[in-house]
Amino acid sequence: MYTDKMLRDDALKGKNIVVTGGGSGLGKAMTKYFLELGARVAITSRDLEKLQHTARELEDETGGTCLPVACDVRHYDQVEAMLKQVLDNFGQVDVLLNNAAGNFISPTERLSANAFDTIIDIVLKGSKNCTLAFGKHWIAGKQQNTVVLNIVTTYSWTGSAYVVPSATAKAGVLAMTRSLAVEWAKYGIRFNAIAPGPFPTKGAWDRLLPGELKEKFDLARKVPLKRVGEHQELANLAAYLVSDFAAYLNGEVITIDGGEWLKGAGQFNLLDQIPEAMWDMLENTIRKNSR
Repeated sequence: MYTDKMLRDDALKGKNIVVTGGGSGLGKAMTKYFLELGARVAITSRDLEKLQHTARELEDETGGTCLPVACDVRHYDQVEAMLKQVLDNFGQVDVLLNNAAGNFISPTERLSANAFDTIIDIVLKGSKNCTLAFGKHWIAGKQQNTVVLNIVTTYSWTGSAYVVPSATAKAGVLAMTRSLAVEWAKYGIRFNAIAPGPFPTKGAWDRLLPGELKEKFDLARKVPLKRVGEHQELANLAAYLVSDFAAYLNGEVITIDGGEWLKGAGQFNLLDQIPEAMWDMLENTIRKNSR
């Protein structure tokens, strides 16, 4: 079943992981699985109270060690302070998961410059701040076998109307992932990314599709597999990519979306809406015209 856990017990034992945006949603789901696999995890966001609640909950459920650290990733000095606090508690960090994000749907002409900047600052600047701080630390300490995993999106390479700040920022994160995978490989740092399709989470999806929009835009209908993703499926992939089993994977972006973006990309994919009877009629017409 696609809700089953993939890796063997203790697959991440000895790993110390930092998850930005780890207090809820997909960040929380990935953190839980990392803890179940034996890792120690620090979760960060701006809301310390929420982080503390999540950390207690996950420690009770998994028996693992989860450290809540308040940090606004938009500010480099806060990222450095967060890294220091994690190092003081864990001794070292092996994995950075850049998951913190923000998004909303809007016609771009309705956005203020500040609204645009908010998304760019959290997603692109925040990922840059964490990557730079952690990377400099690893390089200075000659620490090998470290990993940066970035959560991007399928519109990172296609763009998307009505989420232009997010598309712009995520495209930048993807470019940074691929660039540093080459440049920093010599330091023993691997970079990969995951591009998830629809994995509904209460907070994010309520903001993206408020009120009746959720019913009107049933995202499962856009997915060839006719369903949305289960959080454990994403957690399985993330755990594999940060584990030593993926030691030869570097600079890759893996799409996990049930085929959604490919369906949207194909020029004639909308023909799946044509009923069988009409196909029979079209086939007869085509045969007549080809004689």
